[in-house]
Amino acid sequence: MRINPDLSADMLAGLSLDRKQEDQAIQELSTGQKVNQPSDDPAAEAGYIVNTAQSSAVNTYLGNISNLQGNMQMADSTLNSVITSLTQAMSLGVQGEDSTLNQSNLDAIAQQVQGIQQEIMEYANQSFEGNYLFAGTAVKTKPFVTDPYSPSGVTYVGNSGVDNVEIGDGQAVPANLPGSQIFNAPGADVFQALTDLTTALENGANIPEAENEVQNAFNQVNTQRTFYGTTLDRLNSASSFLNAESLQLTQEDNTLVGADMATAATQLTQAETALDATLEAGGSISQQTLLDYLRFNS
Repeated sequence: MRINPDLSADMLAGLSLDRKQEDQAIQELSTGQKVNQPSDDPAAEAGYIVNTAQSSAVNTYLGNISNLQGNMQMADSTLNSVITSLTQAMSLGVQGEDSTLNQSNLDAIAQQVQGIQQEIMEYANQSFEGNYLFAGTAVKTKPFVTDPYSPSGVTYVGNSGVDNVEIGDGQAVPANLPGSQIFNAPGADVFQALTDLTTALENGANIPEAENEVQNAFNQVNTQRTFYGTTLDRLNSASSFLNAESLQLTQEDNTLVGADMATAATQLTQAETALDATLEAGGSISQQTLLDYLRFNS
């Protein structure tokens, strides 16, 4: 028969193990993770770190897309209003070709065209969240200003810069079009066309030619507007892809370091039971002597 001369050492070791298992279960339940420090599972922790970096990048791209979508939607809506206004101007030009109209009638139509020009200038100076949409990269500068020295009466003071925004690894999209490209294209200048139509109506001459200018400006704006629609489609596709990637990374994180809450709760109960039993046994052993042990086994 062998007698353990130091039961307290074994008892303390048992208590330490029970405490450790209890602490581990409590930590898993409180954090929802089974890996709370690298030593718990180095391989899982390494994978989790990689996933965290990828998730951070995905969130950045999603934020860029969300911000850009707002700008693009506002710009697209604004250009739609410009197109509607130009359509009205072309209709007025057609009215002005009616040979039965007198000059008073033509002057009244000219005033309506002038109103449309002012309306479009307001659209061209549209801002979103404090930034002008059609100023190039000079987003704090009102891009179109009244200029009596300009043939059209309007001058562009923005710039020709284009911002590029990252929407994925190695993927970027242009975030804007300079207003000059939309409203001041050679042979299709919106403000020049409307000015010329106003002048033609006031003079009662060259109205068809001026109307053709407005048609060209209409075509230019309509063509440039497709940039915003195409970019919005691309942003929507990128957003769907990134959201799916984010969900996948979350699922991978859960597999790598996520705790099974039901299992952790069971382990906590088992650890507490084992700890209580060890403490009870320790109290009982401390009251026994070697003679008690020998008497019990004789």
